[in-house]
Amino acid sequence: MGEDEAGGRAGAGRSITIPIGSIALEGNLVVPDRAPGVVLFAHGSGSGRHSPRNQYVARVLQEGGIATLLIDLLTEAEEQVDLTTRHLRFDIPLLAERLIGAIDWLGAEPSTAGLPVGLFGASTGGGAALLASVARPDRVRAVVSRGGRPDLADAALPEVVAPTLLIIGGLDDVVIALNQVAMEQMRGETELKIVPGATHLFEEPGTLEQVAELARDWFTRYLAAE
Repeated sequence: MGEDEAGGRAGAGRSITIPIGSIALEGNLVVPDRAPGVVLFAHGSGSGRHSPRNQYVARVLQEGGIATLLIDLLTEAEEQVDLTTRHLRFDIPLLAERLIGAIDWLGAEPSTAGLPVGLFGASTGGGAALLASVARPDRVRAVVSRGGRPDLADAALPEVVAPTLLIIGGLDDVVIALNQVAMEQMRGETELKIVPGATHLFEEPGTLEQVAELARDWFTRYLAAE
């Protein structure tokens, strides 16, 4: 099963378009009343704003009063290329550049301009989220990685200052090891949470719910902090 094949629906929001250089990214923005912050989703391998896994997590965050922005980090044409080559999903600088553009857009958008930003990265999006947080340390207040690849942030890891929560499935041995190696290089506040019995995509009953609750609590804690 791929990133886009789990159940779940996103909360109602408005469709937005974010211009970044010569391209435009499509997204969905939900801003509850009195939201303490906004979480931008960095989707993983072969995934986009329609990923039911991330839509489910977004809905839990929305129910907790947190604003969310789900965007496609690749254009439709790029997605078609990536389906064959699978290389763009591993182009971490490119994905981070797109996230930085979205962070800047949130800073200019009237409904989110005054809100601190959280980043939720899945799979390769975890590395891109950390790289983007380094580029915008004054805007990004927290990062959560689900089954992510923080190791792909490489030399930027020691520069991450945003409190970071790494969530990994207990049966995802290779990714656990990669996260542990990355943690050794990270100097900021970092926690590792392992969800027992979960594989890489958190397909097992109740495991994605645990991810969503952990993410909600982390973002609530750090986005609301003064």
